[in-house]
Amino acid sequence: MKTINEWFEEYGESHRNPVNKLVHWICVPLITFSVLGLLWALHPLVAVGLVGLALVFYVLLSWQLAAVMLIQSALMLWMLSLMPLVFWPCVIIFVLAWIGQFIGHQVEGKKPSFFKDVQFLLIGPAWLMGFVFRRLGWRY
Repeated sequence: MKTINEWFEEYGESHRNPVNKLVHWICVPLITFSVLGLLWALHPLVAVGLVGLALVFYVLLSWQLAAVMLIQSALMLWMLSLMPLVFWPCVIIFVLAWIGQFIGHQVEGKKPSFFKDVQFLLIGPAWLMGFVFRRLGWRY
């Protein structure tokens, strides 16, 4: 299994353009939220189960990062629990955020990483959190 640094390095190869990076800071959290929301609309336990599976992946890479991703996911699930309507707002967020992602990659001139490996769909949110960790001087 790749290390977290290997994942981040490989993911970073197609995320060097400042516009694409900015788009990712906006769109990746929105996509994460909307996916959890779509699953929440099916049944809250489905969304919680997906978070649990993702956390297993994150723990294998970095327990520190996994702990923060757990907090982030819990906040998103809490927000979803407060929403009277979840499905259609999340569909709209999902579609618009993916349009943004593809525009960012058009500017970058490289395909999204998940076309190479679907696991990059989990690396994207962690990659952003890695920036936060480095800014704060934390180890991951």
